[in-house]
Amino acid sequence: MASVINPFRDIFFADLRDPSTDLGGLISSTSITQTVFYSIVAVVINCDKTAFDIQNDNGEQVARDDDQVLPGRYLIVSDEPAIQSKRPFFTRALSTSASTRLESFRNQVRARDGRCTITKVASVLGPSMDIWTAFEVAHLVPIAYTDEWRRRGFSDRITVPPPPPRERDTINSVQNGLLMQSHIHQAFDAYHFSILPSSGYKLICFQPDIFGIAGTYLDQQLLQDHRRPPDELLEWHFEQAVLCNARGAGEPNLEFDFPPGSDMVGEILAGPKAAERMEFELFSRLDELETEQD
Repeated sequence: MASVINPFRDIFFADLRDPSTDLGGLISSTSITQTVFYSIVAVVINCDKTAFDIQNDNGEQVARDDDQVLPGRYLIVSDEPAIQSKRPFFTRALSTSASTRLESFRNQVRARDGRCTITKVASVLGPSMDIWTAFEVAHLVPIAYTDEWRRRGFSDRITVPPPPPRERDTINSVQNGLLMQSHIHQAFDAYHFSILPSSGYKLICFQPDIFGIAGTYLDQQLLQDHRRPPDELLEWHFEQAVLCNARGAGEPNLEFDFPPGSDMVGEILAGPKAAERMEFELFSRLDELETEQD
């Protein structure tokens, strides 16, 4: 059963003018430094992170440094009232099939990375025997959201388009993908963690860090490759992770474990955000059909 993300929160923030109304909250983590905290709050209130200050419940200003944010209540100090951002949150599903991915996209990401870009665990059998069991290719921006891709102008950031004849299908560029271990990919798609370019590509955990990745960094080998993802795509995923986990009460956790024979559609329709999830599935399937017909 799906549940709302707030029971584990121990960090809360509100506007100084209305301290009793929480604008959002977080789970404390070694990855949530005070500098990162400013970046998160900036997304929640849709404000430049230099345009406000944060103070703790003792009235002391929170410095923009690498000290870990302690559990507690915090107040936003700004010239204008701080309100929750209306930015859309894009629900995504955990990928259960590679059929919706272009083969060239998958192969190019595998060839570039060769290992999990998050845990740095190498795919020993992958490069030598083309056996990629327990490794999956993740899209940063899901292929279901081509309209968002176009609206944000992400095509302009792509310098390595897919090979002909699909060179205009930039959402399937190698630069929109990362190779991950399968369990890490699931956590990434569920926005349990993300990558913050402005903090040295640090891994920021929004849920309990059961994989031991909080505060570590994206693969430096990848960052030195000209085929690496543009910062704008990593920032998009980070923004979505913030909107999912830190804005308001947070988005509901969604069920993704559908054993063979289970009523997946029925469970989705009976669960939270049913319309958004069905829309995601529909657009993903349409992408699959378009790919097969090309």
